[in-house]
Amino acid sequence: MDIESKLAGVPAWQRVGEEIRCTVTAPDFPTAIRIVDEIAVRAEELDHHPDIDIRWRTLHLALTTHSAGRLTDKDVTLAAHIDEIVAKHGAAAE
Repeated sequence: MDIESKLAGVPAWQRVGEEIRCTVTAPDFPTAIRIVDEIAVRAEELDHHPDIDIRWRTLHLALTTHSAGRLTDKDVTLAAHIDEIVAKHGAAAE
C-alpha cells in the first residue's frame, strides 16, 4: 500500500509537499498542553517527533521523516496515535 492510500486513514491530516499537517483546537489552554504532553510521550516511544506550534488552545502539527527526506509509514503511524490522543481530550482536528 502506498503512502497516499495510508493517508486516507488519517483524514484530518493534509499533505503539503513531503509532510502532513493537522490543526487541533483544544477546549482550553491546559487541555492543549496535556495533549502536547501525551504526544511527546508517544513520539518518544516511537522515536519519531512532530513539529508542534502552540497558539493558546490551537496546535499546529507537522510530520515528516527527516532522515528519509520524505513521508514514510512512521508519519502515518504517529498521525493515527495523535488522532487518538486528540479525540480522548475532546479536541477537534481540522
